[in-house]
Amino acid sequence: MAKTLELLFLTEGGKSATLSITDPIEPVDVEKVKTAMDEIIASNVFTTASGSFVNTKGARIVKRHVDEYEVN
Repeated sequence: MAKTLELLFLTEGGKSATLSITDPIEPVDVEKVKTAMDEIIASNVFTTASGSFVNTKGARIVKRHVDEYEVN
């Protein structure tokens, strides 16, 4: 099952922006994630159409499971 850690931010324009990290270390250390997100905001390295990241919105693990069937 593929897992992704999604970091959710708010931008200057009031929109949401997401950074995705594949294969995150589990269990997730919430304090480390919060610190990393604050550092991302402070570094101002990401810009979107609605502006730079200005605040954290949250984080989540997304699990994706795919069942494939051969139909030939």
